[in-house]
Amino acid sequence: MLKTHGRYNYSSLPNRAQYEWPNGTKLAVYVAMNIEAFSYGEGKGAAIAPPEQAMSHSIYSWRDYGNRIGFWRLMDMFDDLKIPVQHQINTAIYDECPDIPERIRSRNDEFLGHGYTNSEEQGGLSEQKEKNLIDECTATITKHEGKAPTGWMSPWLSNSETTMDLLQEAGYRYVMDWTMDDQPIWIKTRGGRILSMPYPVEANDNRGIVWYRYTSSEFTDMLIDNFDEMLEQTQRDGHPLVCPISLHPFVVGRPYRIRQLRRALEHILKYKDRIWLTRPGDICQHIENLPEGTVPTS
Repeated sequence: MLKTHGRYNYSSLPNRAQYEWPNGTKLAVYVAMNIEAFSYGEGKGAAIAPPEQAMSHSIYSWRDYGNRIGFWRLMDMFDDLKIPVQHQINTAIYDECPDIPERIRSRNDEFLGHGYTNSEEQGGLSEQKEKNLIDECTATITKHEGKAPTGWMSPWLSNSETTMDLLQEAGYRYVMDWTMDDQPIWIKTRGGRILSMPYPVEANDNRGIVWYRYTSSEFTDMLIDNFDEMLEQTQRDGHPLVCPISLHPFVVGRPYRIRQLRRALEHILKYKDRIWLTRPGDICQHIENLPEGTVPTS
């Protein structure tokens, strides 16, 4: 027998129950922004440079562009297009760039827990240190936003064997660390369950452009193809799906990439009457209100 994680059981899409998103739609689309802070000269670098240069001033400043310039250009575009956004936020941002959460807050976007800094992973921490990290990040967001975040994405999607347990015990209702499905599914924890929200591996500018070396136009074409195909699939077999788009201001916040990204978003908006343009927290709430057994669980 193969070793298994024990978090969820195998479930094929054709054998699942049918349900709908609000207004009778079948495709939910969300945009996630990764709002990250980095420590200078230490921790994880980025795949844009050879490993020996990962801690260089050039890579630090390349990523810092996202908070200084890229974020603001992207937010202007989201305002123009009237697109709701969810932001997974390193809590160091509150000290380093306090006007960023202020801008997010002003448009009533969703805040999601994302560790303290993306210079560090959480998967290698002891259980107590990981618990402390989650608790401290939750407390910081709660203090500034007046309510606790309902969702979490670990820095670099790094998990320990107890991450899901700790998040559920800390009150989180959904997580974006697992990428095995186009529908939300329930993940088993030692104290109950937590919802796994679909999150993109390649429809993700950091992976697609930085790691896999797609051009900006290739990345945009991939977003459009992904959306078009998923919309067709939902109409053909009736199963609801989630189409996620993950963005990093230091990557797609460059002017020539923003121009391409706008092309993808404008394409999606042509179908706004046939989709649910939403945020992961709203998807989680919708799933929680469905009859028990509708969504795959362990």
